[in-house]
Amino acid sequence: MSEFNPTWKACNFTRLLVAGFACVVTAVSLHGQPAPKLTIDWDKTTVVSRSTPTLQVVVNPPLRPGEPLGVASYKAVKELGADYVRYVPWLPYPKLAVAELEPPTAQKTSWDFSLIDPMTKDFLAATEGHSPILNFSTIPTWLFKTDKPVAYPADPNQVVWEYTQGTELRDPTGKELGDYYARLVSWYVNGGFTDENGVKHESGYHYKLPYWEALNEPEFEHKTTPEQYAERYDAMVSAIHKVSPDTKFVGMALAMPSLVPKYFEYFLDHKNHRPGIPLDVISYHFYASPGKDQTIDQWKYTFFDQADGFLNTVRYVEQIRKGLSPETRTDLDELGVILPTDNKPEDKIPPPDAYWNLAGSLYAYVFIETSRLQIDIIGMSQMVGYPTQFPSVSMMDWRTNQPNARFWVLKLIKDNFHPGDKLVETSIDSGDLAAQAYVTPGGRKLLLANKRDKAVDVPIPDAEKASALTVDLQTGDGPARAVKPTGGSIKLEPFAVTVISW
Repeated sequence: MSEFNPTWKACNFTRLLVAGFACVVTAVSLHGQPAPKLTIDWDKTTVVSRSTPTLQVVVNPPLRPGEPLGVASYKAVKELGADYVRYVPWLPYPKLAVAELEPPTAQKTSWDFSLIDPMTKDFLAATEGHSPILNFSTIPTWLFKTDKPVAYPADPNQVVWEYTQGTELRDPTGKELGDYYARLVSWYVNGGFTDENGVKHESGYHYKLPYWEALNEPEFEHKTTPEQYAERYDAMVSAIHKVSPDTKFVGMALAMPSLVPKYFEYFLDHKNHRPGIPLDVISYHFYASPGKDQTIDQWKYTFFDQADGFLNTVRYVEQIRKGLSPETRTDLDELGVILPTDNKPEDKIPPPDAYWNLAGSLYAYVFIETSRLQIDIIGMSQMVGYPTQFPSVSMMDWRTNQPNARFWVLKLIKDNFHPGDKLVETSIDSGDLAAQAYVTPGGRKLLLANKRDKAVDVPIPDAEKASALTVDLQTGDGPARAVKPTGGSIKLEPFAVTVISW
C-alpha cells in the first residue's frame, strides 16, 4: 500500500460512500495549499479489465470519397487501430443509408449501392485487420404501413429528418424485413445476391462481417415496443445468419436506457426469442446534455453529475444482464456530449476550445468507472460532426480537418489500456479528479483525469522513475505531449487527461 501526500490532517468520517463510511484524509502541501492524496495498492487487484476503448463513425456527407474531412478522418481511424469501431449509415441521408429505396414490383427493383459502397469501402479499409460493427440502422420506409409513400430528397447530401415513418411492418412475419438485410449483407460478404424477382446482382465483395448491430435507438427512430424490437431482431438475425453464419450480433442500441428498463428485461430473457437466436452483445448510449443557459463554468459540473446518473443505470442494467443472460457482453457505443446549440443556427459558433478537453475528460472518467464494472466495449461518439449535424459530438475539427482533443484522449487511452490489464485498488480524495492504476504487460500505469478548469499538482510514487503523456489545452488539435513529474508530483492542467507509466 502506498499513500502519497507530504503531510496530512486528522482523518474524519464525514464523507459517505456507496459502500458505507470511509476514512477521508485531507492532504495539505508543505506550502499550506490543499493537495489531493492518491492511494494505490499495486498488489491488490480489484478486477481484470474486459474493456476496449473505441469509437463510432456515423455516415455524414463530409465522409464521402475525396472530401478533405473524410480523408483526414479515415486516416485517423486507421492510425488509431481500434477494434469494435461502429459504422452507422443513418436516417438523415436516405440515399447514403438505404440500399432499396423503392418497393419492388414485378418489373423491377431499386437496389442501388452506388453512393453507399464508396463510403463503406473507405470505412472497411480504415478498419482492416480489426473487428468493426456495422449497423445500417434505417429500415426502408416502404416496409412499413403508411398512409402514402414517403418522399426523400434527390440530393444525397440534403438532410431529411422525416424519412422514418410507420410503426407496423406491412409483413407482420418479419420475413420481408429479414430478406432486405440478408441481401444487403450478402452484397458485402458473398459477392452479391438474388433480388425479389430472381435477378442476380454481383458486387465482387467478400468482406468478413464480424458484428452486425440490429437497428439504432429503436424506441425513438422506429418507435418499437420491446416485443416488436425482439421480433425484428430475431427476423434480422435469422436471415443474416443464413448468409453470414460467423457473424455475431449486437442488440438494442438504446438512446435513453434509464427510461426503458423493460427493453433490457424483455430482450435479455431468452424465452422471448426464437430458438437458437444468439444474444451476443447489448448496446446503449449516454450523452451529457447541459441546460441551454449554462456555460462551460457550469458544464464542468453538469457533465460529471449526469455521468454519475448514467453509471447508476449501467449498474442496474448489469444486474439484469447477469441475471438473465450472463454470457451476453455490453457495448456502450455512443458516449459523448450534445450541447443545446446543436442543429440550431447558433451551432455555427463553435464551443470554446476548452470544451473539447472537458468532453475528453468526461470520456476518461466514464472509461475508468465502466472499466471497473468490466464493461466490454466503451465507444466514443462520433468521428465527424459539423454545423447542422451535432458539431459538439465531433472528434474532428471540421475547420482544420484535424482530430481534436477528444480523439487524442481516446488514442491515449487506447494505446495504454487493454483487456487483461489488472485494475488495482486506487483512490484519490478529490472529487475534482478521477484516478485508476493498472498493472499492464507494459508495466505499471496510472490514468488521471482533471474534471475542472484549474491546474492541480498530484503527488505520485517514484516520481523520478515515471514518464507521462497528457492531452490538455496546450496540445490543442495535436497528440498527447510528454510531461515530466517534478518535485514528487505531476501537474494536471485544466481538463487534462494524463497517463503515467513506470
